[in-house]
Amino acid sequence: MIALIALALAVTPLADPDQEARARALEAEIRCVACENEPISQSGAEIAQDMRRELRARIEAGDTDSEIRASFRQRYGDFVLLRPPIDARTWALWGAPLVLAALAFAALLGLRRKRETGGPNLEAEESER
Repeated sequence: MIALIALALAVTPLADPDQEARARALEAEIRCVACENEPISQSGAEIAQDMRRELRARIEAGDTDSEIRASFRQRYGDFVLLRPPIDARTWALWGAPLVLAALAFAALLGLRRKRETGGPNLEAEESER
């Protein structure tokens, strides 16, 4: 609880409630480059505080959400976005789970067919004994 209060005090809230809401939403979408699996809204790292300040300064300067995401992406790479965009550079990232699921499904179907049609008929051999 104390950490959350400290995080809240680390940046100055924006005067406009709509801008503050935008800032909080964007802070939840941008990954802390030091913590790696936390958004900057939850990170206590110094770099996360710097990133929050930069994000808020860009909002006050009138940048759109897309422009802000693009600037962080340009500076830190696709990794900084918790939801990287789908493009030629990230298709493998988005497509790999689908390909792996399809391969697993095909392997399961293959095993099931092999069990149904293949394998020796042990009941016939056992009945002869």
